[in-house]
Amino acid sequence: MISDNKISFKALQLANEQRSSYGLRYNDFTRYRKHCANRTHRLRSTLKMTHGKGREFKKLPPLTTEVIKDGHLQLLLFEAERAWAYAQDLIVQSTLPANDAHAGTVRHSATGRFRRAVDWSTQLLSHCQALHAAARLPAENLIQAVVYTLILNGRFLRYRDDFEDALVQLSVARYLLDELAERAVTSRDQALATLFADKIGPEIRYCAHELGREKAYDVDEIVVELARKHRGEIVDGCEVVLQELKQEREGSAEARKKLETLMWEGQPIPVRNPELVDVLLRVQEAEAKIAAPRDTVEKRETGDKRKQKGRLGSKKGVAAYDAVLSALSDAEEVARKLVEAQQSTSNTTASAAGTRDIHFVHAYIVYQLLSHRIQRDLLLVSTLLSSHPPAAQDVSKRKEQVDGRLYPAVVKLLETVVQSLTQMRNLSIVDESPDLASAVEARLTFTRSRRCSYLAQCYVVVKKYAEALTLLQHATLHLRETKSTLSMIADISTPADGPYPLLSSTVDALESSISGASLSVKNEWFAYNGGKVDGNSETYKKPLFFDIALNYVRLDMDRLLERAGKGPIKPKEREREIQAQPVKSRLEEVIRTGTPEPPTQTKGGLSSLLGGWWGRK
Repeated sequence: MISDNKISFKALQLANEQRSSYGLRYNDFTRYRKHCANRTHRLRSTLKMTHGKGREFKKLPPLTTEVIKDGHLQLLLFEAERAWAYAQDLIVQSTLPANDAHAGTVRHSATGRFRRAVDWSTQLLSHCQALHAAARLPAENLIQAVVYTLILNGRFLRYRDDFEDALVQLSVARYLLDELAERAVTSRDQALATLFADKIGPEIRYCAHELGREKAYDVDEIVVELARKHRGEIVDGCEVVLQELKQEREGSAEARKKLETLMWEGQPIPVRNPELVDVLLRVQEAEAKIAAPRDTVEKRETGDKRKQKGRLGSKKGVAAYDAVLSALSDAEEVARKLVEAQQSTSNTTASAAGTRDIHFVHAYIVYQLLSHRIQRDLLLVSTLLSSHPPAAQDVSKRKEQVDGRLYPAVVKLLETVVQSLTQMRNLSIVDESPDLASAVEARLTFTRSRRCSYLAQCYVVVKKYAEALTLLQHATLHLRETKSTLSMIADISTPADGPYPLLSSTVDALESSISGASLSVKNEWFAYNGGKVDGNSETYKKPLFFDIALNYVRLDMDRLLERAGKGPIKPKEREREIQAQPVKSRLEEVIRTGTPEPPTQTKGGLSSLLGGWWGRK
């Protein structure tokens, strides 16, 4: 309700919201019909339009233009939606094999319900026209009611195989939807008109094909031809209403809340769903609050360090990225549900021919989500490195007074960046663009190289130089792969909507840093233990048997080796050992001591008494 006198009633918007929320997204007509029945009962009770209780029937007073409210218009709309959903449910039931015997009866019932839906919509349109004539209903609301009635009537005629009249009705409805989309105040209204236009486009093409038209595939040409000829006959005062619509839009131009055109490789991405427009508007508002530009995430060596630190590493900058990621997560969820609904219903008519469908829009949103996540992680990396001495930023320099928790935190963030880039590389829209795929691949290997270089510093801190050098060698290999990938790309500055820039100077700087770090680690290793792999050169490695049996006992291994004859034997100790041993004869050495017999048991008691039974020896 706009005021005490004027009414705001958008038939298409209300119908789309109810259909999407209560089952028609998955073609569940039974659920939607029950929802419409419950809604009509509640509206009748609220408007006091019941026929009384018990057996006494109370006739309702006539509904005049002076007393009509927006609730009355909603009641008529839900009655039409209820009958239409019931008709569609019956049509589906008539095609089931279990109903072959009485399929004609079911289809006859469906026709009756369909005709009742057209009657309810016609009553709705007549009330809207009366309200518009009384200056109580805007022109946009009237056009929406006209379009709703034309679509319902056109589908009913198509169901009755009256393709000529159905084509005219649907073409005029498509023409009015194009006018609504062109003069829409908000992006949501534009998407709403585009959504309904896309839904009736295939029906127009089907009717034209059944009529034998040569260019039945060209829906736009058919709409222009038939709408120009029949719009005045079907819609009373069509030109006047469209002129009023234009004046209303010009008067409200200052209050426009439009979604910026989404671009991909120079081509616009149409957003054809009102739900998606709402979440993308929130994304657009959140992106406007990001203080730090994309091209300043990696540039820390030039300019005023204090200003860049405040711009890049402030809590506001991270919070701004968090807001964008939250809005993009909501947008991805909405787009994913739309994709699942389209796949489950096998509905391929949601977008016009030659346009990018909801699958492409979902992939684009996921790309933007991963891109902003990468930017946020790189912002945190630059913030961590800028808050420590320069030695922490360049791994080739001598590391003094660096917090031991710094490098593990940087490695963890870079691991997240690698994960995001891997997911980005697997997206269909990235895989379809060779240059973009190579650019993402180059950034993936470059980030892996950075991760290995900082992970090597974690091993240097704990004096594990062999592992550190191995990681630096892996970093060098990843960097060579990055250079090889970049050599095949003409423009390496940034890909289309790239996550972060990658310049040749940045790659060269990392290469020199890794080379310097390798030399520094070798020098520290040599100064530590002469370049040996073991941490302590004096520690003797015990055999495997002693590792298992005597893990906590320190044995004199030199003495054991001497006695085993595997080590050098000192002459003086050998003489002492020989003298200490007693002299034995040859016979004593050969003859072994016999095994003693077990002691004989004294016989007696019960065993002696029973021995006679078993026999004696």
